[in-house]
Amino acid sequence: MKLVRTLIAAAVALTAASAALADINVGVTLSLTGPGSGLGIPMQKQLTLFPKEIAGEKVNLIILDDASDPGKGVSNARRFITEDHVDLIFGSCITPVSAAIAPVAAENKTLQISAAPVGVPPADEHWVFRLPQGNDVMAHAVIEDMKKRGVKTIGFIGYTDAYGELWLKAMEPLVAKEGMKIVDVERFQRSDTSVTPQALKLASANPDAILVVASGSGAAMPEMAIVDRGYKGKIYQTHAAATPDLVRIGGKAVEGTYVVSGPAIVAEQLPDSHPSKKASIDFVTRFEKAFGPGSRNQFAGHSYDFAIVMEKIVPMALKKGKPGTPEFRTALRDSMETIGRTILAHGVMNWTPADHWGYTNETGVMLQVKDGKFVVVK
Repeated sequence: MKLVRTLIAAAVALTAASAALADINVGVTLSLTGPGSGLGIPMQKQLTLFPKEIAGEKVNLIILDDASDPGKGVSNARRFITEDHVDLIFGSCITPVSAAIAPVAAENKTLQISAAPVGVPPADEHWVFRLPQGNDVMAHAVIEDMKKRGVKTIGFIGYTDAYGELWLKAMEPLVAKEGMKIVDVERFQRSDTSVTPQALKLASANPDAILVVASGSGAAMPEMAIVDRGYKGKIYQTHAAATPDLVRIGGKAVEGTYVVSGPAIVAEQLPDSHPSKKASIDFVTRFEKAFGPGSRNQFAGHSYDFAIVMEKIVPMALKKGKPGTPEFRTALRDSMETIGRTILAHGVMNWTPADHWGYTNETGVMLQVKDGKFVVVK
């Protein structure tokens, strides 16, 4: 009788193990605390609406806070791989943390879908794909708008980390090509609470326009400092600043600011011909039903788009392997490169072996803050 009970217990354990093996496990690392929390929290909210099942397989999201810290992001990634045996990693939402995770994902041959625009060494590029628009694509939209407004001289103030550096590198060749000039470059840390010296230098240089490269709630502070120093020119912000936090914190100081963005947060303002209008409206409708009118957020949009991507690549990968196996992890990565034209709330995506960014120069939508709201620039 004892042997029978043992065999039954073993059979139950084996069945449970088989069921667990069939689950798709996704490691999610987001900045839910720290300077990046303005990005991570809305992404986490959208993930509460994530499908529980894809292609007949249960999906488990294992969500951890990386506290906006690259070291913590690495710890999360290692835990995902060694303890949770995830099939892929989603995150992080800020560039420095995503950059730190990339070599861990590559070393363990695990797909990383970054929720931040991140540049990585060629050795890590094979396993990393991005959901946010690349800085080159968004910089193109900014420069085109500056051209229309007669801008010739530009001031730059941005994070000292990879996000700031990548934006500066994206802007420099475009500025040179259009005969413009960057007259002053200032940098600051994400954790800084004041940029008074940098703002004074920029105001003294008095360029036609100033580009602020920051994210979430941290994007308002440098702009407020610049305005307080008496600067009267045009101010531009990047797509990481296209959040309610910019207006909530910046108030009157950010009125008139030009902000480049993906199409998701201005769904109703998009022309009917825009390919992303249907997906964008679906995103904002679902999100605001769950979290209240006006709660839409472009970073939540990346989590929405992540679900679209998963619903497309999982069936493709299941043809080559079962969840929990190296074959499935590799097949997920390979499916990203053959996903084909895919309509997202943030634009049209088509990753290829040569392009793990995916978006085109038509992606960026220029907005302006008017009466505390983001309005599409005509």
